[in-house]
Amino acid sequence: MPSTPRLDVLKALGDTTRYAIYQELAASPRPRATAEVAEALGLHPNTVRPHLERMRDVGLLEVTADARGGVGRPQHRYGLAAHAPSLGLEPPPLPMLARLVLRLAERAGLSGADAAEVATAQGAVDAGAYRESPSTLEALVSELDRLGFDPEVTDGATADEAVIGFCHCPFREVAERFPELVCGLHRGLVEGFVDAMGDASITHFATLTDRTPCRVALSAR
Repeated sequence: MPSTPRLDVLKALGDTTRYAIYQELAASPRPRATAEVAEALGLHPNTVRPHLERMRDVGLLEVTADARGGVGRPQHRYGLAAHAPSLGLEPPPLPMLARLVLRLAERAGLSGADAAEVATAQGAVDAGAYRESPSTLEALVSELDRLGFDPEVTDGATADEAVIGFCHCPFREVAERFPELVCGLHRGLVEGFVDAMGDASITHFATLTDRTPCRVALSAR
């Protein structure tokens, strides 16, 4: 925390409830709303809110405004600040390793199609956990949420089509530097997942390089 006195950070995390909230956010793949954190910890949102603001004040958390959900005041979502300690829940070498591997793949001349082919098998494996799910759409939304993409479903162009928007990208830092490879990996994961589920097909997959990113359109088979 380069711009915050270390003592202030230690005091902020010294409170038991605040530390539990911070752990919950450190383990989350995406920013969380106050109500989500409160539900996960069995607390009232009014109890959680001042703790979040306290950690925000000392630079441990960043807040974004999410206008989804209709009229009214945008919902605040909290996540760890760029230089905040991850408490070991996300080992610091992993992001560096991801960048190195992607740089190596780029130097080797691998394409987005190559990346998708590699990830397809993993997507099929991941689908195995959702065999009891009533539909591919519901299963894929659950899996994307687990991975931190904060999916949102809207109607598609036809009656049997649904569009899942990726409201948050847990890979955004590396995706912006290596869009073809990272988005190819994501596309492969989704394609393998959908094919393994068997009752839907992908009609369109939009990435960072498209005019209307980042989403996937599914239609029932």
